[in-house]
Amino acid sequence: MPPVDEQARLAALRRYRILDTDPEQAFDDLTMLASQICGTPMALITLIDEDRQWFKSEFGVGIRETERSIAFCTHAITQPGILEVPDAREDDRFRHNPMVVGEPHIRFYAGAPLVTPDGYALGTLCVVDTKPRRLTNEQARALEALRRQAQWLLELRHHLFELGTALTARDRAEAEQSALVAQLRASLEKVDKLSALI
Repeated sequence: MPPVDEQARLAALRRYRILDTDPEQAFDDLTMLASQICGTPMALITLIDEDRQWFKSEFGVGIRETERSIAFCTHAITQPGILEVPDAREDDRFRHNPMVVGEPHIRFYAGAPLVTPDGYALGTLCVVDTKPRRLTNEQARALEALRRQAQWLLELRHHLFELGTALTARDRAEAEQSALVAQLRASLEKVDKLSALI
């Protein structure tokens, strides 16, 4: 993958207006399915912000964010396809990570990047286990399918927000137009009255 323009990536993330929003059932369904299909106790939909990793959905984790500096997903968004870490204790990138050496004692991680149509990876759909392991081919294909669904949900949510904004702007413009027409009519009536007096 070519080097990512991090400022452009963060700007793309901001455009989706999803950070710090309430949980949504559609996203929670995907993490639950990912956990079930991959046989892991934890699954997340993560978004990588400037200094933190925020969870739009979490299954089996119990927190809503971590520091970006310790996020496995920071690595996953820099490559195409699934980043799979069979045993974090044997991976130089993660062996000293506080989530590996301490709670929740992560051993296995698999993260599929969530990529916008213009090519920016905003975060991941990932599964996590406290035991070393690998995804089967079927599980990897299913995780990719769920990733596509998560991307579709992000796009749908983004388009609905833009549509709502456009409708609000249209309603405001129509109200302003109606007010202007009313003012013109009132002015015309004054002119008619003035003409009649003259």
